[in-house]
Amino acid sequence: MPCEILLKILSYLDASALHVIGHVSKHFNQLANDNGLWKKVYSAELLKYNQQKPMSLDALLLKQTLKLMQVVTVVSWKLHYFRTIGFYDLKKRMHVRRSISTHTGLPVNAGLDLNSRCKREKKTQITYLRKLHISWGLTVIDKSGREITLDLGLSHISNTSVTLCWYTGDNLPVYKQISTLQLYGIRRIDLNCPGLNKPGWRSLITTVDFKDPTRSAQSLGTDRLIEMKLLQPGVVMGVWRDTCSVAFFMFTLHSHRLLERSIFGSLTCPCMELGTARFDDVDPEYGLHGYQLHIALHNIESEFMSERFPSLFCRRDQISDGLIPLAAISSKIISQHIRLPDNITLPWRSEGLQGTVKNCFIMSLTLLEENRKPFLCITTPVSIKADKAAVCYDWDSATYLMNYQDSDSHVKMKFVWLSEKEQFVLVSLTVYLSVKRVNEYFGREY
Repeated sequence: MPCEILLKILSYLDASALHVIGHVSKHFNQLANDNGLWKKVYSAELLKYNQQKPMSLDALLLKQTLKLMQVVTVVSWKLHYFRTIGFYDLKKRMHVRRSISTHTGLPVNAGLDLNSRCKREKKTQITYLRKLHISWGLTVIDKSGREITLDLGLSHISNTSVTLCWYTGDNLPVYKQISTLQLYGIRRIDLNCPGLNKPGWRSLITTVDFKDPTRSAQSLGTDRLIEMKLLQPGVVMGVWRDTCSVAFFMFTLHSHRLLERSIFGSLTCPCMELGTARFDDVDPEYGLHGYQLHIALHNIESEFMSERFPSLFCRRDQISDGLIPLAAISSKIISQHIRLPDNITLPWRSEGLQGTVKNCFIMSLTLLEENRKPFLCITTPVSIKADKAAVCYDWDSATYLMNYQDSDSHVKMKFVWLSEKEQFVLVSLTVYLSVKRVNEYFGREY
């Protein structure tokens, strides 16, 4: 049959049918990608959307989306169609966002109590991610430049974080041959094409440059099968013991602006966070008080602790070594101490095996500044180590420490192990902020 007749027949199909037809053969793929066909589909769909009443949208969201659309050239009407329809669909689904949680960045019901609100936030986050057709992908690049895309094996969504795991196979090189890891957010267009990958685009979330993990990575713990290595905050590699083979990769992402980071970046550049605090020339202690801390300790199966600590502050004379301490739990105030469950572990899974690493968990920390905007957001696996040098007179038990540190912050936790009840007690928690970061954010000179 002549191509002109086939193109005439295909002109009566919608976008979903054209996308499916393009997977039949090379010949039909060329016909289904005809620029004239997609220009007609684009014009008809755009006319339908232009007849709808415009919806209000956050200015930053609109700016980021339009910037993304400007990259697309009209030479490919198919690509331009999917970009435009994806924008209108995103606009339609996100305009209903009302009250925004300061911890998750997602809608909440302000009238609910704390426990109900946490359950509602988690359910809402799962619903939004599914409705927006958001998923995540991991690309492994070896030193020869070969790219390997892994299929997502496990995802766990909590109130303040998302945990993603990729199981590796035989096609993955040993970790000494890996050059880079690239984590992408993937948004698919809602087309009716069962059994096929729906069209969409990727947004770069983070890039991990591989070094020798035996030297640079921190060991979180081991069991009889694997060793967990922390490559950078939020990125864990599971390595089979006594080998150089990778069992899995685990990424933990904080929920703050997770939707924006998973949608509005490009293939090569992540979505950048904008905005600073309002300057205050009246309050001499601006930036040293009014903090609110929300911290959760959990794994991919259960939550060990979820607490909020309001009204954290620091006096000028307490600033030392370029750090501003914000004490949430004091070892001297017993009423502040928190008992944890007896199963503080971090489960792991591979293609055929699974296990747990003891004294290891995921820490999700959100620190709000005086204007109730997130100032510090951390989600990363951490481990607690025995402090053999410490002497505890208040507790006749072993003492354990958790130390997390990056360029902007330092988090210290102190635990006591109650051998009779076989559980940990959190007796001290302090968050240290970099003076440089506080000065830049608040416009101060501490």
